[in-house]
Amino acid sequence: MATKKPAKKAKPKKASSSKSKKSSAKKSALTHPEALLKIGQQVWPMERDVLIRPDRMKYVRKLIKPEGCVFCNAAKEVSVDTLCAYQTKHSMVVLNKFPYNSGHLLVLPKRHCGDVLHLKDEEYADLQNTVRLVMKALMEIYEPGGINVGLNHGAVAGAGIPEHLHYHVIPRWAGDLNFFPLIAETKVLVESLEQTYDRVLGYFKKI
Repeated sequence: MATKKPAKKAKPKKASSSKSKKSSAKKSALTHPEALLKIGQQVWPMERDVLIRPDRMKYVRKLIKPEGCVFCNAAKEVSVDTLCAYQTKHSMVVLNKFPYNSGHLLVLPKRHCGDVLHLKDEEYADLQNTVRLVMKALMEIYEPGGINVGLNHGAVAGAGIPEHLHYHVIPRWAGDLNFFPLIAETKVLVESLEQTYDRVLGYFKKI
């Protein structure tokens, strides 16, 4: 008599559904806006579009050498030619010729001085009050989400013109680059220097 082969035991089904659920949950977590934001915050430098501006190379390499101090020249008059938009007794407000963001302004003493410790008390107080005034102006003109205020004190600290003190006051918006890539790369701006000057000058004319 032919003997019957023993029936094969059914193999237990793999928990493929649980794995697929985990992978799909992982994918959804990675595509969630909050998760993407966290990932973006951990990656530096972030990928970004770059505007090629070879004309800026001359400035970066210091091939453009203006006669005298550009800031002292700007102090001669409030004019779009000098980019000086406002003056007090001891301080002045000048547009940055190569802005990092729209509305980028410089606040500096009128007197040619490269060391904040060498400013007289009256000059220093006037300078700080002007910085605060410029912050108020930018908040009203541009309504930014925040403002960067910075002083590069000395050439080693990154001052482009270390012989003449100048504070950078830069409006910031959610979604623009963080500060360090911003000062290292060229950025597309939404308005020209002339447009910025007209807006800033119009504000200071009212006060």
